[in-house]
Amino acid sequence: MGKLARRLASQGVNYAGQASPLLRRLRKISALERREEARAFLELFARETGMSRPAFEKRWSEIGRALRRRNFYEHTQDELAFGARVAWRNHGRCIGRLFWESLEVFDCRKTTEPDAIADRMVRHMRDALGDGRIRSMISVFAPVEDTVLPAYIESRQITEYAGYTLDDGSLLGDRQNVEATRIAQSLGWRAPEPRGRFDVLPVIIRDRSDRRVLFSLPPSAYREIDIRHPAEAGFADLGLKWYAVPCISGMILTIGGIDYPCAPFNGFYMCTEIASRDLADRKRYDLLPDIARALGQRPETAKTPLWRDTALTELNRAVLHSFRQAGVTIVDHHAASDQFMEFHRREQAEGRRVAADWRWVVPPQASGACEVFHLRMTNFHPVPNYYSAETSDGRRLMPFYGDRHRSRAEQAFDRLRRRWKLWKRTAW
Repeated sequence: MGKLARRLASQGVNYAGQASPLLRRLRKISALERREEARAFLELFARETGMSRPAFEKRWSEIGRALRRRNFYEHTQDELAFGARVAWRNHGRCIGRLFWESLEVFDCRKTTEPDAIADRMVRHMRDALGDGRIRSMISVFAPVEDTVLPAYIESRQITEYAGYTLDDGSLLGDRQNVEATRIAQSLGWRAPEPRGRFDVLPVIIRDRSDRRVLFSLPPSAYREIDIRHPAEAGFADLGLKWYAVPCISGMILTIGGIDYPCAPFNGFYMCTEIASRDLADRKRYDLLPDIARALGQRPETAKTPLWRDTALTELNRAVLHSFRQAGVTIVDHHAASDQFMEFHRREQAEGRRVAADWRWVVPPQASGACEVFHLRMTNFHPVPNYYSAETSDGRRLMPFYGDRHRSRAEQAFDRLRRRWKLWKRTAW
């Protein structure tokens, strides 16, 4: 690390020359690309909010000057709220976008210290859960300012379960979180004794100097639902449970060329997320054999693998029953499919194409019986949007002009420009 980097780090400021994990995840776009995204976002904001042309020109002049001077500009509160909602509307991996306009946006850009971020997230989780009728919310913290990186939440979700490697080499808990659990223990977290399959992990926050800070969630910040089957008493003996509010904290919000690496947001669960993926995936809890035995089946001696289908269906039934008995918002995959189709129709009526990733939107359970299974989808990665990392999904993000009336020549030019940007952003 050079002298300048050391001096900035001592002041609590991160510097682009450091090998920061966040820096490796951020999109690499040029000043011209940032300016293009800012212009495209402001035009979208003006078009959909009814901004007058003089007001647009004045605001664009302010943004242009800021970009030339600092390669950065600040969104107004209205722009931030609009951008966060449109990012949800544009995100091709989400099936639940029908309610994008109801997203509650909280401007937390002045909250920069880890303690204050943790306090805000405790309030966020409490307010999101409420009395069980879950509210979709996002808390947006400080953005990246050119080469200065803000504090951010390293944990992928605010509520996660620990995963342990036992002495005999077997795994206990959530296999996906074995490394996150090891990191938390190295930072001083002590797992409860005896260790269980559903131990809530603390939240890891990185401050502006890229140092990890550990915060344990108070019990009032989350609620767990015991999984019970409406007809099979054996389910209770398995001791299954899951948390009520999924709050994603490991994604980066990008609006008009400005990235917000700390923008935790929550919706509510679709039953297959818990039953068909979290509890059933082999790289997660891998509980299908246990579920089958609780149903009176013997997977070891079964002549066909269809016992898995029965176990998955009954596990989904148990999750739905348990959440509804607890009065907590949840949706089944058939209702979610219908909601997406309604969202698709509304967007078409507004003259907007829908970006969608078939592999993520189609539910993993009873896929062919859901209408979305038969819908042709293309994910063209429009901005604003959310992304996990530059190498996974951030590289393809760029303005989409296909909703406008354009000549064939303009359409061809757009395609060539997208290909050029992708080629330039690829590390050959």
